[in-house]
Amino acid sequence: MSPEWIWMAFIVAFGACVGSFLNVVIYRLPREKSLVWPGSACPSCNTPIHFYDNIPLFSWLILGGKCRVCKTPISPRYFLIELLTACLFIGVYLWYFYFEGRQMDLPGEMAIGRFMAGGWLVYLNAMILVAVFVAASAIDLELWIIPLELCWFVTAAGIIAASVSGYVLTPSQIDIHQIFPMATAKQASIAAGAGIGLIISLVCLRLGIIKPSYPYPEGHEKLSENPEAEEPEFNDRREILKEIVYLIPIILGGIIGYMIVRSEAGLAMWNNWLEIPAIRGFFGALMGYFAGCTVVWATRIVGTLGFGREAMGLGDVHLMGAAGAVIGPWMAVLAFFIAPFFGLIWALYQWIFKKSRQIPYGPFLSIAVFGVMIFHDWIQNVFMNWYGF
Repeated sequence: MSPEWIWMAFIVAFGACVGSFLNVVIYRLPREKSLVWPGSACPSCNTPIHFYDNIPLFSWLILGGKCRVCKTPISPRYFLIELLTACLFIGVYLWYFYFEGRQMDLPGEMAIGRFMAGGWLVYLNAMILVAVFVAASAIDLELWIIPLELCWFVTAAGIIAASVSGYVLTPSQIDIHQIFPMATAKQASIAAGAGIGLIISLVCLRLGIIKPSYPYPEGHEKLSENPEAEEPEFNDRREILKEIVYLIPIILGGIIGYMIVRSEAGLAMWNNWLEIPAIRGFFGALMGYFAGCTVVWATRIVGTLGFGREAMGLGDVHLMGAAGAVIGPWMAVLAFFIAPFFGLIWALYQWIFKKSRQIPYGPFLSIAVFGVMIFHDWIQNVFMNWYGF
């Protein structure tokens, strides 16, 4: 067997192992349980699961989808998440490096050569986003929440990857093919101002100067204690006004950043700083984060004020912020406007059969982000041909 096929088999196996861990995250994280201790056990009889019964994909099939001890059925979700993750890991690898569906000007005649020639950072960044979004989508489908820790992890990974990308790939590669979000002087200045404003808002929130929106009353049962606990009633318009207050320092910071870069001195200062690849990448990813958050948060605020009911969730805000840190500001905004087309069929099903107009939106945002990430080059070419940019 050639090294290429051995490497692909390894990617499939690794993807299945990541999927196995995602199953742990999906169950434990929203219930505020440790991800590492105790080890896996049957939820019915509490028998610890031995390593030979915990092999991704194979164990579920060998056991016939049942616990070895008590014969209680094991949800097929565990198998499906492992299979989906394995397929996504090998699918993205093949698309990026075998079929070269994402142009990066990487040297090497074989896919594994292009992967090793700097493509590994692009792949790692993409698969962190994909894996975490799979977990976030599964949790949202089941419990209608998106743990913010997942979004923060992707955001941090995206910012770090963009910051170091200029030292793994050449700046010309990154700029020509928009492999990582790289900031212009205007974007960097706005992102810096908004970042300072975010720090101010977080400090004010911590000190109690700014009140949190949708606070749970003392004694309210947490999800980990009772998944069926009823949500408390809120005046949605009043709660969204608290979020507007929280956003004021961020908006003012962004405006000040924009005003600074309009001056010749400010523009020259930022152009000098952006000659350092790490600074360009850092503020590029940060701008992507703010752009992703902005488009969803603006929709949330306008929708809630207009209809008097909470429109979209804060988890969706942070999810798109995380996407923006990885795929860049413009692609994140585009993904947001594509997402409703993926959610339309599900919304019709909910409305017709369950008489509900509410849908968990995280999975459809995730699908849209994945689609934009995969078809990035085609989208870029369309915009260049139609609009000249």
